[in-house]
Amino acid sequence: MKIFFKLISIFLISITSVVANEVVVFEFTEAELSELTVRKVRGAKNETKYTVGKNENGNFLKAVADNAASGLGKEVKIDLNKTPFINITWKIEQDLSGIKEDTKKGHDFAARVFAVKKTGATPLSNRAVNYVFSSNNDVGQSWPSPYTKKSIDNVMATTKTNLNEWVTVKSNVKEDFKKFHNLDLDELDGLAVMADTDNSKMKSVAYFQNIYFSAN
Repeated sequence: MKIFFKLISIFLISITSVVANEVVVFEFTEAELSELTVRKVRGAKNETKYTVGKNENGNFLKAVADNAASGLGKEVKIDLNKTPFINITWKIEQDLSGIKEDTKKGHDFAARVFAVKKTGATPLSNRAVNYVFSSNNDVGQSWPSPYTKKSIDNVMATTKTNLNEWVTVKSNVKEDFKKFHNLDLDELDGLAVMADTDNSKMKSVAYFQNIYFSAN
């Protein structure tokens, strides 16, 4: 992943669903997928292929990255005082075992979710916490992106213990931005999902489901 971080702020603005104390960011429907702007990372040979499906737990997004890198997202306003917790259900069917994810040559993830805060006039000034499903590191590990210190990779799940299994994770985004960026946030500005293998030239298969913010 090279410059995708700079592209996050120019995604199509879309409507989110608000139910009680939950804010659903993605619906993962054909209609939504056709409206979202897919941004290919500069230098990547191919785009990640995104398709939608459905199982007993609802809609999901399938991401196949074959020497590819592109992502999709939404510019949304999330009140982190009311709903600070991000919830993600995801699965890695084919991972990227053996790469060094904290280096430029190995900075690929079969599944990642960016939480973004605008902190200046240009995309380069944005801050992000990058929630990742790692193929090689342990849950709880974190490090600055090798491409920009303004984005922090935070391991929420790992195929070392959960390969080809659905996993649900939760994290307090307000606390994460304070911990990683020393920012006291009241509001988040955007969210993006991505699967990329442009550095490792490998192939990954992943699924995203039920991405939403909650009060607890």
